Amino acid sequence: MKPNEMIDINNILNDLEHYVPRRQGWTWRVPMPNIEMNGYVYQDLSQPLANSVPLPAAKYFNGIDPQPKQVITTEIASGRFEDDIRRMRMAAWHGADHIMVIRTAGQSHFDSLIEGTPQGIGGVPISRKQIRAQRKALDMIEDEVGRPINYHSYVSGVAGPEIAVLFAEEGVNGAHQDPQYNVLYRNINMVRSFIDAAESKKIMNHAKILQIDGAHNANATAKEAWKVMPELLVQHAINCAFSEYAGIQADHIALSTVPPTAAPAPDLKINLPYAVALRDFFDRYKMRAQMNTKYMESSTREATVTHVMNMMISKLTSADIQSTITPDEGRNVPWHMYNVEACDTAKQALVGMDSLSELVTIRTDGYMYDKVREIKERAILFFEELLEQGGYFQAVEKGFFIDSGIYPQRNGDGIVRKINGGIGHGTIYERDHDYFAPVTAHFGNNNTIQYNIKEGQSPSVLIGGCSFEDRSKIQYIDELDMEDNVNVRMELTQKYRTGDIIKPEVEWLGDGTLVVDITLPTDVRHAEAAALEIGAKMNLKNVEIIHREILHPAEATRIQLKGQFDFDIDVKNLKLSKIPDTLSDAEISDFFKDHPIKIVAGTIGEDEHSVGLREIIDIKHGGIEKYGIMAEYLGTSVPPAKLVDAAIEINAKAILMSTIISHDEIHYRNMKKVVDYAIEKGVRNRLIIIAGGTQVTPDIASAQGVDAGFGRGTKGRDVASFLVKRMKEMMIHEN
Repeated sequence: MKPNEMIDINNILNDLEHYVPRRQGWTWRVPMPNIEMNGYVYQDLSQPLANSVPLPAAKYFNGIDPQPKQVITTEIASGRFEDDIRRMRMAAWHGADHIMVIRTAGQSHFDSLIEGTPQGIGGVPISRKQIRAQRKALDMIEDEVGRPINYHSYVSGVAGPEIAVLFAEEGVNGAHQDPQYNVLYRNINMVRSFIDAAESKKIMNHAKILQIDGAHNANATAKEAWKVMPELLVQHAINCAFSEYAGIQADHIALSTVPPTAAPAPDLKINLPYAVALRDFFDRYKMRAQMNTKYMESSTREATVTHVMNMMISKLTSADIQSTITPDEGRNVPWHMYNVEACDTAKQALVGMDSLSELVTIRTDGYMYDKVREIKERAILFFEELLEQGGYFQAVEKGFFIDSGIYPQRNGDGIVRKINGGIGHGTIYERDHDYFAPVTAHFGNNNTIQYNIKEGQSPSVLIGGCSFEDRSKIQYIDELDMEDNVNVRMELTQKYRTGDIIKPEVEWLGDGTLVVDITLPTDVRHAEAAALEIGAKMNLKNVEIIHREILHPAEATRIQLKGQFDFDIDVKNLKLSKIPDTLSDAEISDFFKDHPIKIVAGTIGEDEHSVGLREIIDIKHGGIEKYGIMAEYLGTSVPPAKLVDAAIEINAKAILMSTIISHDEIHYRNMKKVVDYAIEKGVRNRLIIIAGGTQVTPDIASAQGVDAGFGRGTKGRDVASFLVKRMKEMMIHEN
């Protein structure tokens, strides 16, 4: 792929039936301790990317893009897998290497695999074609960024083993697999759930798929999340022990950890001891840290602050994977921008906290010691009572889990599931004594002795290999629904796929969605009504309020709304501004060190505006002074002649004039007056004359005889770069 071209989805879908995933298993980042970048030495970084988008502030650090040691997760859930591919590419360029594809709501209850590629609700329908297309796309994307990307979804529900086989066949690298999730949150029969899990885990281990559990759902659903901390440890313990018993190696088991609470609660005081207790108990396993969606609202600021607080705990307790839940959870709007912002937040926070463990230590006395010990003791007592009741199944039947009391307190409001109830009850059958299945990675007694199968061989040798060894035995089904499929959807958006015709987007290509941020001087109810009216008067369709924020009960309310419009933009008809050709800070400083100059500057005519010019000059604002340029500032309302006379007097090399006022074309006339006076005084050829202001453009300045014009958004580096280039031209001409 070419970085400056959109990814070709049609090319990915072409010949998809013959695609073969190029690797199996999870890949960790390559640590690079003591790496030096831009003069800084980092301890906790991984190998840099070949192509990426650095943080906005990187322009002050020579464009470096340090990558944290932790794997960075982003979650995708638009419902259209073809558009999610583009989001995956964006996220990868911003540092994500764990792409979690959220499956459609209710897929836990499907008792078979989905075929074709229908549009999803609340997620993407996980099907073979969808997985294969996205894994193929990720192969291309990881070549582009220069780092392996882990692809992930869910092995759960009543079709769990079938999905595990699908994932092993199609090169999926990570998956959630947690039989307790099925029992507690999907009401799948507990016996069925654990037997299915045993089969699934055997298959996942064969494919080296990293297993992440789902115990974190307890504190996302509990009435008071911090009170289930002891239960969370018990759930993790059951998951880990069962996973190893079913065949998964310890280094491929990861705990999905979620801080139990969030501000305005005392965040660190509660969450850090829990994280320490978790790491103490489960130091043999990987940790995947995630935000708590229970406390996530529609405010991007609130989500970001919680995210950063959580990541400090991740750094202090050595999390291996950092998830990046976004305000999509609160808004129910899967936006490209929030995936990117969350990845950038994780990258910025984790890199900014580099070497944190060398700077601070977690106390092992006082409150921290007491709280960690208390959490552990409560968890052990919980587990002991669970065993006294006869085991996990009996404890669930008595409502032990998700009870809002902190153990040993119980409020009697836990989730109750029946051993002889739930989805799939009565569907488990004992195997016959001579049961045999000629497949690889099968859980349970396969009676291989009677078939003279050698030790270490798979039973599938008797059939020339199952689908794990012989991909010709995989049945690939393209599309089943002639109306709800990717081909129909892409036909409707085809004109947007070349980049020649564009439209705003939030969720899907060409959805025409935009966001309007409005502050209204009234209470929240009137602000909501007014915002909807504003959206209607802007000719937006499907207007919806996605965020409301009280600035004061009577004074003002902030509203964010989204809506859609039907206009296309033809990029061929757009007039593009000239790209500034700026030099690096080092190049500019080196030049002026060898060729020191003075300049005079002022706001011209009757104009009293000074802020913009001061930002171009002053070192505090990154102005030209930082490059060693000596600036003589003449102030505001400077007559044109005074600028030229001052330049002559101090032997300045350049004049910087600022002009904001433009009525009666006064900015045109004043620029020309400076040029004409310099000609009159006989110094025009040795002076560089530059004009700047919000109404100034390069064309306007050039028409008045000025050497360069700079408009809105100009920085000191832009002006300094031009001075260097113009001076070099003058030096060549003089020689």
